Amino acid sequence: MRFRSTIAAAVSVLLILSACSTNEPAAAGGIVAELRSNAEEFSYEIGTHGGALTLATISEPLSLNLALSNDAGSSNVLGYLFEGLTETSWLDDEIEPLLAESWERSDDGLRWVFNLRDDVLWHDGTPFTAHDVDFTFNHVVYNDDFNASSRATFEFRYLNDDEEWEVSNMTVAALDDHSVEFVLPQPFAPFLRSMGTAIYPKHILEGPINAGTFTEFWNIDTDPTEIIGTGPFTIGEYTPGERVIFERNPSYWKTDDDGQRLPYLDQVVHVVVPDLEDELTLFRDGTSDFHGVLGEEYALLEPLQGEENFALHRRGPGFGTTFLTFNQNRGSSDAGEPFVDPTKLYWFRNVNFRQAVAHTLDKAAMIDVVQHGLGYPQWSSVSPAAGDFHNPEVPRYPYDIDRANDLLDDLGWVDTDGDGIREDGLGNPISFTLVTNEGNTVRQAVTEIIRDGMVAAGLDVTYEVVDFGDLVSRLTTTYDWEAMVIGFTGGPDPYSGIGLWHSSESLHLWYPFQDDPVTNWESEIDRLYIEASTEFDHDKRVQLYREAQAIAAEHVPLIYTTLSERLGAVRNVFGNVTPTLYGYWDIRYLYRTDL
Repeated sequence: MRFRSTIAAAVSVLLILSACSTNEPAAAGGIVAELRSNAEEFSYEIGTHGGALTLATISEPLSLNLALSNDAGSSNVLGYLFEGLTETSWLDDEIEPLLAESWERSDDGLRWVFNLRDDVLWHDGTPFTAHDVDFTFNHVVYNDDFNASSRATFEFRYLNDDEEWEVSNMTVAALDDHSVEFVLPQPFAPFLRSMGTAIYPKHILEGPINAGTFTEFWNIDTDPTEIIGTGPFTIGEYTPGERVIFERNPSYWKTDDDGQRLPYLDQVVHVVVPDLEDELTLFRDGTSDFHGVLGEEYALLEPLQGEENFALHRRGPGFGTTFLTFNQNRGSSDAGEPFVDPTKLYWFRNVNFRQAVAHTLDKAAMIDVVQHGLGYPQWSSVSPAAGDFHNPEVPRYPYDIDRANDLLDDLGWVDTDGDGIREDGLGNPISFTLVTNEGNTVRQAVTEIIRDGMVAAGLDVTYEVVDFGDLVSRLTTTYDWEAMVIGFTGGPDPYSGIGLWHSSESLHLWYPFQDDPVTNWESEIDRLYIEASTEFDHDKRVQLYREAQAIAAEHVPLIYTTLSERLGAVRNVFGNVTPTLYGYWDIRYLYRTDL
């Protein structure tokens, strides 16, 4: 799970529909059925080499070191370069071999052996081996000198004999050049999915790791041609604020059914623009080939499909979430200064305050005004797109200023001096700063609605828009924030959220890195996520994650807004494209039909 800089399990169609909001577009059932049909009927055509795919985006990488990155901008760029042992199909979400050809596991699910491909080269021509896998886990993921972004996935928690939580790592060892053994301390249901984590080159990174300079290596100022992976593309050029050009890897290991080496495209180009509106401009003038459509743009683009040679697709509610959160961090800086003013920390930690604020979010206005009817109110931490993992029965906080006022009045936090701003029981005006990131006009518009709702309930809210990198720094480094609207990517398996929901993790935004859970409800969510990760019975896993969602909704550390309809426009000049619940194409097989 990563920060989103943009507003980006088999289950029956009826179950997905029942999990969606009552105001979802009536065509949603047909959309889901059509997407599943597309996936079932799809087969790859033999393509031709050449040409480029051009995308316009407001997102830029904050780092060129994928192992340390937490933002979607970095992973969206570096995902072209690195691969894991497995991958998840864009057609049906099934786990498929990638750098591994096959695997076996013991009956108890604790020992896994992966048999690796013997025809894979790193971008510099060095053969890929099991020693790279061994190195990635033992010296990058599990390195105590820095916090690798994937570490949370591979830390296994269990209760010891004293009923205290302990953490163990799995052991990883190369058995020979092309087989690697993983021994887990306990069963792990999403293990094969987690094996999609990137593998890194030992011959490149061993030096910086041993020298203690890895956190400065492959930084944002690195020559991008020096970033070495096994993936289908390399970075040929990166000009900050302008563009990233990916070049075809001519030695990529995968071939099509005719033996042609993939990928087909010569280039993928990311054109960086300041605002979401600029993405539409570049799509309509023919510069870009794909556009993630905003709700307000759908009515404009729908009648232009034939004239401007593109196809417009709807794909139901997204996996990614957007939410309001308050800083509950009880820690202090190295200088001894608390991260959060104690008076404000007292407000933010009060569940009745958070529930009152939840009632001030006008989700209908967000959908109608910002998303132009193409959105869904979100109540649970797991999107309905995740199928039966989604809990549609969690506590809800409908927009109700009167109810918000009642909850705040019950706390004794009332306006005593007639200035329109409530004071707490000690007479402190309830005043705080709300921030979100610039460039994302959809999120900014949503944040303004959130601000207005809180003001209507007598809260004094100062609204600021800051650079996305600054926002991430405040969340992960300085902890210098009070209230924030931000988003996370999501996925079909809730365990992808372990870094957010486990109290000990870095992305447990409202209070990260807790030595022990400071509240009983956080402790219970910790337990449920861990227990679910060890459970192989799907129905039992569903129930555990649903319990966690209900607890999170009751205590509202994150106050969710709405889920956007996934809308996309694709230029009609590409082969091997079809919209599914999980994507539009495999970039390796995408080819231009107009060459």
